[in-house]
Amino acid sequence: MPRVVHFECHADDPERAAAFYREVFGWEIGRTEDPHYLLLRSGGSGEPGIDGAVMPRIGGSSFTNAIAVPSIDDYVLKVIRAGGEVLMARKAVPGLGQIAYCADAEGNVFGLLEPLEGE
Repeated sequence: MPRVVHFECHADDPERAAAFYREVFGWEIGRTEDPHYLLLRSGGSGEPGIDGAVMPRIGGSSFTNAIAVPSIDDYVLKVIRAGGEVLMARKAVPGLGQIAYCADAEGNVFGLLEPLEGE
């Protein structure tokens, strides 16, 4: 069955967006031959999850993905300090954990997911 293997974050300023994700989540930024396409490495090769990229915005497009974090409260503070904003405060999702929605410094929306204990 097809599954998500990569994500692309569309931004008016790819460098600023990449810096935001590096500051908030500690993601590594990589360069490609295209100076406007910046790779985002979100974890080690043996860890579950996917990597992605930041690229120039195409026709108002964006992305929305949930990013697993150990503490929504801690990451909400990081988001605000890095120039982002909270769009929806944390709320419980039965059987899943807690989720909050934020926007990065470019206005792209993403979720912060704090899984249930042991998940």
